[in-house]
Amino acid sequence: MKIKIIALGKIKEKFLKDGIDEFLKRLTPYAAVEIIELTPVEIKDENLTQRALNDEGEKILSHIKPQSYVITMEINGKQFSSEEFADKITELTNDGQSEIIFVIGSSCGISKNVSARANLKMSMSKMTFLHQFARLILVEQIYRAFKIIKGETYHK
Repeated sequence: MKIKIIALGKIKEKFLKDGIDEFLKRLTPYAAVEIIELTPVEIKDENLTQRALNDEGEKILSHIKPQSYVITMEINGKQFSSEEFADKITELTNDGQSEIIFVIGSSCGISKNVSARANLKMSMSKMTFLHQFARLILVEQIYRAFKIIKGETYHK
């Protein structure tokens, strides 16, 4: 299984980088995980937010193959327990999906064209997280899902 995380912005805080790197290392036996960091469009005028989202959307879509399964992280997306998330990854694997792409948008969200491309819209929580924290939480949950799938003890 190949997993890509497309995220807008760079992680600047060392503690977050260290946490993400730790879970990426732990994921090595289970899946090839790649993080693609894209530069968000700077918004100097709030009236241009939609234009910025569209520009970011084009950047994101340029990294997505037609056959890839795309999961966007969205406020109104479906929420999963860790076990349900593991079941979803198992289902995708059994259906022959070879690549899952997770998309974490900018602080303004995700463009309509990226949302429309999503096979699944997922929400981590009803709470709002900093995008940098969302990335750490996502890689931890992907790791947890593989531990659940393999019947290993980490997830409890």
